[in-house]
Amino acid sequence: MPPFDRCFPAWVQCGNPPMHAPPRPLAPGARTQDWGRFLGPHGDGRCDEAPLRAAFGAGGPPLVWELPKGEGYAPPAVIEGRVHLFHRIAGKETLTCADAATGAVRWSGSHPVAYSDRYGYDGGPRCQPIGDARRVVTHGVTGALTGWDPATGKVLWRRDLPREFGGGTGFFGVGATPWLEGDRLFVAAPARTGGRLLALDPDTGKARWETPTAWAPGYAALVVGTVHGRRLLFAFLGGDDRPPTGGLLCVDPESGRILGTFPWRARRYESVNASAPRVVGNQVLVTECYGAGTALVDVSPSGSLSPRWTTRAFGAHFMTPLVKGGHLYLVDGHGPYNAPLVCADLANGTVKWKSEPEWPLRVKEGGRTVVVPRMPARASLLEMADGRCLALGEFGHLAWLDLDPAGYRERERVQLFPAENSWSPPALSRGLLYVCQNTDGYDGSPARLQCLDLRGDTATRPAR
Repeated sequence: MPPFDRCFPAWVQCGNPPMHAPPRPLAPGARTQDWGRFLGPHGDGRCDEAPLRAAFGAGGPPLVWELPKGEGYAPPAVIEGRVHLFHRIAGKETLTCADAATGAVRWSGSHPVAYSDRYGYDGGPRCQPIGDARRVVTHGVTGALTGWDPATGKVLWRRDLPREFGGGTGFFGVGATPWLEGDRLFVAAPARTGGRLLALDPDTGKARWETPTAWAPGYAALVVGTVHGRRLLFAFLGGDDRPPTGGLLCVDPESGRILGTFPWRARRYESVNASAPRVVGNQVLVTECYGAGTALVDVSPSGSLSPRWTTRAFGAHFMTPLVKGGHLYLVDGHGPYNAPLVCADLANGTVKWKSEPEWPLRVKEGGRTVVVPRMPARASLLEMADGRCLALGEFGHLAWLDLDPAGYRERERVQLFPAENSWSPPALSRGLLYVCQNTDGYDGSPARLQCLDLRGDTATRPAR
């Protein structure tokens, strides 16, 4: 990838935004939200925004603006009208803050990073920036944790957690996205043996509590959910350790005391737990694709954990399943091939259907269009307020889907770009969708962040 300042040189030097077309105005009474957590405000892929476009249209959702993107797989965050993109540019981990509606860069801050992925993936960050109006936090590929002032880009504090606790960078770098809630920032850090769970003051980075764990962090984001009327922290751990160990922890977020443990990890050394735990009522769903599979875990009022059901019939790699209408929906397996979409009954884990539709790529080569067989592969799923699902496929497709126990139904699909590794979940805020193209495309298109207009009007507003 060319250095950041060689991309769109006119607007990088003068600050003019790379606008394509302004978005339509928000509909009167539109419901909007920030996207300051991994997988949205609820941390589970549910989006409350309305109204949204009933259809993409022939050319796909209108492109509002695009921003050059460096290395990394970190999804963007959208907070208080600002987009925060965390990526690696010319050997530096960089947080770029841009206006959410125009793409105009407000500020950019960076620090050097030395990391090379041992499996050949790129060397950029994996964790989404998280935050609120007062602070934004990044967790870098080598474990550097940084607090930023979202208005100015000033670094408020920084901690090198692997250096502090003696941990490594895992199979693919550090990748468990933290969780920010009120005056506590929850972080999973690798340690010399096992790992550490920490609650930090998000304004200073100082520890409120530290809890040693027998299990090292993998790539699953931390989640706080309400169970039996109380907020509890859930960590799905398991990374680069011998022998491979890991599982789900239930933790008191106030004290750091571990209330319950549920071992759940494949026996293979080269395996990880990477899908964020999914809190559903008084239960938690955990899933992995290296051998253990999927489990629905009951949480008692005291926080102890016990399995409701387990199955090896399906298991997600790093996408977090959607849960709607008493059923769960996920991408099964490692991918990119033999990675079907699955529907299963949440009550007992019974598979209702599996489907691996064809989503071919159309690539222009030498004046002709070549059709390349592809499928959704390691796709991301978001659930909209009206029940529709938005899917971003691994190779750059965007689709509206109807997912229910009766089967897979595709309303509409467009190809945003023909590129690999498009597995960073999109962000949706104020009717605008933010999608990462993480690699240069088969058609020569550069890695970039796209802002797409999904704003609907009153005619398409959901009833609820």
